[in-house]
Amino acid sequence: MSRVAKNPVQLPSGVEVKIDAQHVTVKGGKGTLEIDVHPSVGVVQQDSRLLFSDRSSDGVGHAMSGTMRSLISNMVQGVNEGFNRRLLLQGVGYRAQAQGQKLTLTLGFSHPVEYQLPDGISVETPSQTEIVVSGIDKQLVGQVSAEIRNFRPPEPYKGKGVRYADEHVRRKEAKKK
Repeated sequence: MSRVAKNPVQLPSGVEVKIDAQHVTVKGGKGTLEIDVHPSVGVVQQDSRLLFSDRSSDGVGHAMSGTMRSLISNMVQGVNEGFNRRLLLQGVGYRAQAQGQKLTLTLGFSHPVEYQLPDGISVETPSQTEIVVSGIDKQLVGQVSAEIRNFRPPEPYKGKGVRYADEHVRRKEAKKK
């Protein structure tokens, strides 16, 4: 069985945690995040550490305590440092342009693709073929990155499309005559 829940979450300076029964609020320099903790998980703050325990005797409490520990650890890291994800556009004429809370993509379609960003997410375009998605919520940053990538996923023959910066696309050999 996993031992993730046995490791305490260290709280860096500048991060405040407020625990109300089964509701945890994490506040830091970049913002505030909240989560409702599973009923079979107990959260206790000791000094600058958060400790997790299971309240039930079945395996659900043990499993959920590890999950809650990971989620709250990501929240602490998000309000302290934040998360970002880099996307690269590869293809002739593929471009991206950020304008406030809107991202305009030219991906070889007959029309430009406009993507409205949700609250809490910011996008930068250091170059025309690079997109940096930033935010304090790890899940939301990953979801927005995946939605942008799904407009034109990389294809295996020429490698054209939107890909993550650390993604490796396996290329196929073209058809022989």
